[in-house]
Amino acid sequence: MRIDYLADQPQFIDALVPAFLGHYRAILPEDTVQTRISKFRAHLNRDALPIAWVAHANGLALGTAALRIHDLPGRDDLTPWLGGVFTLPEHRRRGVGNALCAVVERKAAAIGISMLYLFTLDQQPWYFRKGWRMLERCTWRDLPGDIMCKVPDAA
Repeated sequence: MRIDYLADQPQFIDALVPAFLGHYRAILPEDTVQTRISKFRAHLNRDALPIAWVAHANGLALGTAALRIHDLPGRDDLTPWLGGVFTLPEHRRRGVGNALCAVVERKAAAIGISMLYLFTLDQQPWYFRKGWRMLERCTWRDLPGDIMCKVPDAA
C-alpha cells in the first residue's frame, strides 16, 4: 500500500466517489457525483488546506483522508480538522484508515498545527484507540455526534 497526495494521483477520484456516495447516501442525499468530484478536486493541494491523501495498491484506490480548515458547519472556531476519512468497504480492517490518519497527523505536525479536530457520528471507539479525546457532543443534520481533538503525532 502507498499513500500519496490526491493531487499526485487524481485518477483515483473516479473510484472513490461512487463508494463514498453509496456509504453516505442516507445522510447526504443531496450529494451528486459532480458535487462530490468538485469537493475532491478542491482538495488537490500539497501545501495549502484543504489537502487530501489517497491510499492505493496495484492500481486500486483503497481509501482517502483530508486535512481541512473547517469540517463542521457552525464550528468555524475550531481549526483545522481531520476529515473525509473513508476506506472502501472491500479494504476495511486492513490498516488503511490507520495509515491515512497517521499521514494526516504527520503533515499537521510538520506544518506546526498544535491541535486537530474531527467530527464523527459513530466511530468514537476507533478514534479513542488512536489517542483522540472527546471535546464535546453535538448535532449535525439532526444526528448526534461528537467533536474530538488530538495533538497531532509527528512520528
